[in-house]
Amino acid sequence: MFKHEKELFHPVRVEKANPQYAVLMQEQLGGANGELKAALQYLSQSFRIKDPEIKDLFMDIAAEELGHMEMVAATINMLNGHDVNYNGVDVGEIETHVLTGLNPGLINSSGYSWTGDYVSVTGDLCADLLSNIASEQRAKVVYEYLYRQIDDKYVKETIDFLLNREEAHNSMFREAFNKVQNTGSDRDFGTTKAARMYFSLSEPSPADNPFKESNFEHPAFK
Repeated sequence: MFKHEKELFHPVRVEKANPQYAVLMQEQLGGANGELKAALQYLSQSFRIKDPEIKDLFMDIAAEELGHMEMVAATINMLNGHDVNYNGVDVGEIETHVLTGLNPGLINSSGYSWTGDYVSVTGDLCADLLSNIASEQRAKVVYEYLYRQIDDKYVKETIDFLLNREEAHNSMFREAFNKVQNTGSDRDFGTTKAARMYFSLSEPSPADNPFKESNFEHPAFK
């Protein structure tokens, strides 16, 4: 069961309308690394998790990502202003001005519709956690790009908050991965000599290349 609290995680404001930048923000609403993708990925993955603590972690972060989606949509609304006007958009999607009446759509910054193909679910907890760590890292990169391309101080405050929450989720998933190491697909890591072999096919290769060592350790997040 979900309950909608009519209060955003963080206040959302803009200094002035900026339809062109609203196009960029669409990427974090309906894009491959956006908030809707994250929410539905973590929610979908949680359905078969047996560990109650990790299941709650996935559900809690999924619910927060829906809150982030609401923040992004509110920001896009303010940036688009009050009147449909395609002339305010020099490049990128214009569907908002001709199809949805400025309602933020589930599209990315090029106007392509959100798709369930963005969601990755394997049923293997280690694989899903690694996928989620990568997802949070990619979302962080997108927010960093967005932050660099706007001078609006209020929009930057919103992005800064969301960027830091992506970092928090990344850390939580890393802790969860530490807990389940050597289970599921992770059990078979390094069981044969072939799992520790490195083929140096780039010559000349640096003499101190650490990957040439045959005793490298199983990766972990500490």
